Amino acid sequence: MMWSFLGLSAIDILWCFLASCFFVAFCAHKVSSGKYECRVYAIFQDLIRYGKTKQNIKRDEWMRLFDVPKRWFWHFYAISVSWNGLLLLLHLNFIYQHQPHPSWLTWILDVLTGVPGADSQAPQLSTLLVQLLLCVHSLRRLLECLFVSVFSDGAMHLVQYVFGLGYYIVLGLTVLCSDRTGQGTGALLSQLEWLHVAGFVLFIGASLLQHQSIVLLAGLRTGKSGRVETLAHKVPNGGCFELVSCPHYFAELLIYVSLSFVFRGVSLTWWLVVLYVLFNQALAGQLCHDLYISKYDSYPRHRRAFIPFVL
Repeated sequence: MMWSFLGLSAIDILWCFLASCFFVAFCAHKVSSGKYECRVYAIFQDLIRYGKTKQNIKRDEWMRLFDVPKRWFWHFYAISVSWNGLLLLLHLNFIYQHQPHPSWLTWILDVLTGVPGADSQAPQLSTLLVQLLLCVHSLRRLLECLFVSVFSDGAMHLVQYVFGLGYYIVLGLTVLCSDRTGQGTGALLSQLEWLHVAGFVLFIGASLLQHQSIVLLAGLRTGKSGRVETLAHKVPNGGCFELVSCPHYFAELLIYVSLSFVFRGVSLTWWLVVLYVLFNQALAGQLCHDLYISKYDSYPRHRRAFIPFVL
């Protein structure tokens, strides 16, 4: 059965919807007056903010009942490593042992793509590489959350927490959907192209940028011995922080763009994922940027929010 609208599959429609939601939220924040007297607007701000950007907004006490610790971010990556690791193993078993995917996974992919499993293309190198890189990315972020980042007592909304858990589950399924809609044929190694290499190189560079940025942020709260000395928020400096307020968000966008290159740039579905990441990170970056400007009079005015010289 095909769920489609204007030629888009169900998974395409889902990512279009999510990208649209964050684009509208970004625009609503940009045009807002910054006042929170309106109950609906206060709820909106409560839903889009987390961590340091959430601390100074006025909220009713009942809203705080839905707060969960921001340090629970590591749960997202633990889920991602486990789930996407499982999907990778199932896919490797499908490719090299010629064992079909479990019936439940086949049914989900049928629904999301509208392409029956029996009509799917041969396994693609792009899909396997993206699965591997997604697992590497998730594992690195998990280790950074556990052993590098220093989280304050900041909070996030329960809705954000549930959304984050579901996000990486859907993301892993999205990667597998490409095998249903792609055009790859022949042996895996024979499919290797320069775009795979370019995507891999960009992935490494973006990952290093993100790691460096996270280390610099953690260094604001630790001493030379590595022990935590404060949980206060400070102005970050060094690295790409000299250009943007949130280079780690910019790096996240580059990582997803790199995976689109690994998909040889032909996966409409993954470009929709990139579009979602763009608006999602733009909103988070703008919130942090606005906070820095309002809180620190000496904050460098030449810095952008998260894309150098652009946004």
